[in-house]
Parts: sequence; structure tokens; C-alpha cells
Amino acid sequence: MVNWARMYDCHGDIDRVPELLARVEREDDAEAWDELGYRLVLERDLVFPASFAALPRLASRSARARGLAGTIVRCAAGGHGCDDLLAGCADAIAEFRELLDRHLRSRPDDYFATFLDLLAAEEQYHWSAVLGDFSDDFYQVACPHCAAEVTIAIGDYGRYSAIRDWHLGDVDRRGLRPASPEGLSGVGRWMHETAVRDGEVVLANGIAHLFGHAECPRCASVFNIADEYASSNRPVM
Repeated sequence: MVNWARMYDCHGDIDRVPELLARVEREDDAEAWDELGYRLVLERDLVFPASFAALPRLASRSARARGLAGTIVRCAAGGHGCDDLLAGCADAIAEFRELLDRHLRSRPDDYFATFLDLLAAEEQYHWSAVLGDFSDDFYQVACPHCAAEVTIAIGDYGRYSAIRDWHLGDVDRRGLRPASPEGLSGVGRWMHETAVRDGEVVLANGIAHLFGHAECPRCASVFNIADEYASSNRPVM
């Protein structure tokens, strides 16, 4: 049983969120959903005790509830000071992962947003925060050998590593070396297999490049793109 007397929301109130949850559980009230959203997530970035207290009641409901639950989970890596409450949501998040995976299998219109929510539910917060749909994606990584800042482009315009010059653009481009499906492991393999399973060809191809290798234009060394990005951007939990 949640002690709502301790579960303040974004505005410091302790009684409004349970009232709103009861209201949306009775009926699909758009006004109540809107208020619930801005009380549980501050500017799509910060979450509060009431956010995690509400999560079990959001994780298996309507599409609107699923979206709000996903936003909360994607904020879980931030400095919210509610680690004990997040740990208490483990069962709800596990249920939420299954719900999201079932939704992806249906190939919905909101596939990519759901994919990002699933990454967060799998605690892949750094990928959930930056992964694009590979139409216009750039990632900045430091070469592990010479420390040069390398721009990685994966999109309709090309798939390459380069040194970014703010006057000349991306210079000294080198083609990326995508990973083969057999060469993928860990989260990269899971992401790729999920996209392939669901017929998301562009997403799967982009993931293969992201988890493949790049050549540094400065020193010509070759490195794994995802490993270098994750080592610098994976949050410390």
C-alpha cells in the first residue's frame, strides 16, 4: 500500500495525484490526464516520489498511460533522489517491459517511441535518450587511441566517421563498418533482433552501423562505436 502522505509531486502536493489516478481509472478524462502528466514529470525531465508511486497503476493501462509510464521510466536515470522507490517498482517495470514488447510486435504507428521506452525499461538509458530513427543521426565520440573528437553520421545522407569543421562541415570522411548480425552481442544484438523481428529494416540497419566499427580520420585506428559512446555516456546508477 502506497503511503501517499510521503509522495509529493512536481508541485509539492501530496493529495492530487491519487485523486487524478482514481479519476482516469474511472473514465478516460483528457483534462485529468493532462494534469497528471505535468504533476508527475516536470518538463519531461524530472520525476518525483509521486511519479514512481503512480508507475504500477500506469504500466498496464491505456495507450496514454503507457506513454506516461514510459516517460517516467526514461527519467529514472536522473537525479531524482528516489532510488528506494524505483527499486520498489521492479515488478511493475518488468510487467511494463512485457507490455511494451507485445505492443512492438503489433507494429504500431508509435513503434519508435515505444522502442525508446523499452530501452529505458531495460535500463539502457543512454540509448533511450539519444537513439534516433537513423534518418538524420549524429553521435560524437572520442577516439580511444588519439582522443580526437570524431563525428559519427548514420542516416540518409551517409554512414561515415569524420572530423567536424564548423566552417567546412564534416571533413575527411571514412565509411563505417557495420556489424554483421552474427557479430553482434549483448544489448546491440537484442536491439537488432527486435527491429528485424518487427520488420523495421531502417532501424535494424542503423543499429548494425551504430554497433559496428569506425576509423578515426585523425590517426586511422579502428574502434567500436557503441562501446566508446556508452563508456562516456552510460549513467552511473
